Amino acid sequence: MKMIDVGGKEKTRRVAIARGFVSMEKETLERIRENRVEKGDVLAAARLAGIMAAKRTPDIIPLCHPIGLTAAEVSLTLQEDPPRVLIESRVETTERTGVEMEALHAVCAAALTVYDMLKAVDKGMTVSEVALHHKSGGRSGVWTRR
Repeated sequence: MKMIDVGGKEKTRRVAIARGFVSMEKETLERIRENRVEKGDVLAAARLAGIMAAKRTPDIIPLCHPIGLTAAEVSLTLQEDPPRVLIESRVETTERTGVEMEALHAVCAAALTVYDMLKAVDKGMTVSEVALHHKSGGRSGVWTRR
């Protein structure tokens, strides 16, 4: 194993967008919407957890380069049918390597925070479809999931 040497690469602006879902019972979604969760504001906590995770990715993912992020955003959208929370992260840098792992890590941490805050009321929740949806920058250019 080794960390890939990126020292010879040019610094370029890089962006990655990832998405995932937490599916749940309709009543659980209503609790989020009405802010009736004992632990507090689910959406705010998950958003913050995702941003924190993006910043700490190399501490958790082996061989991931520690890079300076220039932006990290996490949004959560309540969806009715089926009842679930869409989580989307957007991470940016001007560096020699991409931020795909940071974007994916942000979604995972946000999803697990939603799960943690609601597990007492809905044990059947599922985290699913965590995937990279867009990346740009670097030699490989732009890629978007179809």
